[in-house]
Amino acid sequence: MSLRTIYKFPEPVLRQKAKKITEFDDSLQPLISDMAETMYEAPGIGLAAPQIGESVQLIVLDISKEEDEHKFMVMINPEITEHEGTQIDEEGCLSVLDLTASVKRSLKITVTYQDLSGEKQELTTENRFAVVLQHEIDHLNGILFIDHLSPLKRALYKKKIKKMLASKKS
Repeated sequence: MSLRTIYKFPEPVLRQKAKKITEFDDSLQPLISDMAETMYEAPGIGLAAPQIGESVQLIVLDISKEEDEHKFMVMINPEITEHEGTQIDEEGCLSVLDLTASVKRSLKITVTYQDLSGEKQELTTENRFAVVLQHEIDHLNGILFIDHLSPLKRALYKKKIKKMLASKKS
């Protein structure tokens, strides 16, 4: 296990549609371990493979009940198959520096995915966990939570990041 660098907006890998995983063998385990370690160190509650530069459809999600526990779930090739209702929740992102914002998402979703052995699974969830899942699945499609903001908020954020990047170069 090793900590990986979390790529930040505007890195191009964050805008690519991730490739489906077709091989379900032990070669996935080092990536999964690295992702979990990186997520907890950040600290975060979810991490998609593109956030560490791996353009594959893999996410890890914290499902710990206790604060000091590190229990996570792995979803491979996840896809939202049903959604209903709406909710607005405050979101932030490990790949989007210095920004949290209210984002409108579905209240309840059903996700189909594959587990570590390639078996099809289905999960229906709602509220906060549904938000986290939608956020991480967006990453697999090259979508960031800033894409859900108003054009003005998004433009202001991009201007701020350009300014930050320019000041680092000088």
